Amino acid sequence: MSETAQPRPARSRLRRWAISLAASLAGIVVLSFVALATMDRWYFSALDPGPFVAALTPPAPDYTQNASWAALPETEDGADVALPSHPAIDQQHALATVFYVHPTTWLGEGWNGPIDDPIVIEATTNGGTLIQASAFNGCCAVYAPRYRQANGRAFAVPDERGQQAIDVAYADVDAAFTNFLARIGDRPFIIAGHSQGAVLATRLVHERISATPLQERMIAAYLPGSPIRPGMLGEVPLCEAPTRTGCAVSWHARGPDYEPNGFELESTRPDTMADRACVNPISWTTYGAPAPATANAGAIFFDTETPKIKPVFADAQCQGGTLLVSKHGDLERDFKSTILLWVMGPDNYHPVEYQLFYLDIRANAAARTQAWLDRQADGPR
Repeated sequence: MSETAQPRPARSRLRRWAISLAASLAGIVVLSFVALATMDRWYFSALDPGPFVAALTPPAPDYTQNASWAALPETEDGADVALPSHPAIDQQHALATVFYVHPTTWLGEGWNGPIDDPIVIEATTNGGTLIQASAFNGCCAVYAPRYRQANGRAFAVPDERGQQAIDVAYADVDAAFTNFLARIGDRPFIIAGHSQGAVLATRLVHERISATPLQERMIAAYLPGSPIRPGMLGEVPLCEAPTRTGCAVSWHARGPDYEPNGFELESTRPDTMADRACVNPISWTTYGAPAPATANAGAIFFDTETPKIKPVFADAQCQGGTLLVSKHGDLERDFKSTILLWVMGPDNYHPVEYQLFYLDIRANAAARTQAWLDRQADGPR
């Protein structure tokens, strides 16, 4: 009996060690969930760059130089990608153009980021021109400026310092738009953007296009991810029909399990979110009626290894300033994109607001462009 009893202390120590390890792992899991639940708060607190010092702002881009553009008709870039079933047009001879402002692709310590950082350049391709701006190469020549992006805190925790950073970013977009107009002659154009890019493009529409002769040349503005409220577009109306021109569309895609957090980039109280513009990117109307997945032309995720069309992928309904989305399939994401979705919270489809409706956007941009060209051909009425 004594010989068989001798190993028991070792087993007991092993058991205590296993229990301790399990408890530690459980604690880590709990802390991870706590961190995730409060991530929006501590992330933006840690992101504070301190005082805004104009002298520390990176040099302004020179938009006469191609290096200051993430996409141009005459260069090979992410905006050129297309599937064989939906080929791009010859951008050198396009009758219409797109001015696209990419989302945040820089995560740095200062208030504004540089345009020539190789990491930012790659991120702008993979997180902007490739997966979003390319949706417009079926109708138009794509122009996408690089700009000194504002730190994300400027939008999430608004204050005077953050507004100065946003003003720097907008000054670049404004200067790029001036150069864009010089490049395209008298052709019509689409304004497009996402997230920070859509916020800046919204301001551009209000300050440079609304109630000017340029509004007649604007086919439409595609501004998902920008909290657009009455008056923010000046005299530019929301698009209430699929082929209406001179108007704007916007949406904020969320699933049924989404809970608002700091990544909303504005107040998350339902009463402040309800009046945000919402145009359904399947039906292209502002009505609250649901658009079924059977009407969804298809999602495409060009940041995956083998991009393909995912038809009938999502339904959508405008509800309380939000585009309520139910997807019918798994999101195809690379590792970095998966982490981003995890950080943003369950059912927050902000990072994929273009991809979910990629073919819908592509077809609608072509339809609105053709409608604009047809009206010009018909002459004054």
